[in-house]
Amino acid sequence: MTTLARLGLAAALLASAAAPAFAFDQKEKEEIGKIVREYLIQNPDVLYEAQQEWNKRQEAKVAEKREVALKTYLAKIDEQKLHTVLGNPKGDVTLVEFFDYNCPYCRRAIKDIDQLIKDDPKLRVVLIELPVIREESLGAAQVSIAVSRVAPDRFKDFHDKLLGGQALVTKAKALSVAKELGLDDAKLQKEASSPEVERTLLASKQMADELGVEATPTYVIGESVVPNTSSVVDDLKGRAAAIRECGKAVC
Repeated sequence: MTTLARLGLAAALLASAAAPAFAFDQKEKEEIGKIVREYLIQNPDVLYEAQQEWNKRQEAKVAEKREVALKTYLAKIDEQKLHTVLGNPKGDVTLVEFFDYNCPYCRRAIKDIDQLIKDDPKLRVVLIELPVIREESLGAAQVSIAVSRVAPDRFKDFHDKLLGGQALVTKAKALSVAKELGLDDAKLQKEASSPEVERTLLASKQMADELGVEATPTYVIGESVVPNTSSVVDDLKGRAAAIRECGKAVC
């Protein structure tokens, strides 16, 4: 019997083992293991092919999950109050940015967002905290959400100042910046540690997972998930224009 035939027999036996009435003894299991090992050693490309197939199936699952999420994410953001809004609150196009206060690319993206808002007065920009870069980012995100709720009119100043520096951003640093802006420290600390803020962060992370967002900054506009690039401003402008023209980010 050839190795391939023996492997096929082993696979058939393993499949039949799923039936409750049939079980292999230890000697049979060892023999099957030897057959499988021998085949894989002689045909290592099978492992690569299996990995490629697994990757393909995982990508398909992510794409399917993302497709479903893209149909509902805007409604969820508004229903669950996950966001801070910049630009035009009643804008006809919504751009979502997932960001982390310790993300160097997010720091550079401040100018990009400001430029987009300046050039497009009908653009609504939604900021969602996704503290994934460092452990300290979580505390900063908690304070950020607290500021957006306790003093929404000062959020942009807080956001720009916190992202404008180069030092590690911690909860203490975020509170210090808020204090410099004259915000009530006691109120902020109470809000930052509230169950509502914790729920918001969990819901934001779940939404990011559903949309397939793995890094910051990542932008979501229409049905498109757009990673940060050197030409992201022109890219997002084009997608916003397409949404107004045909209702999709890509016509």
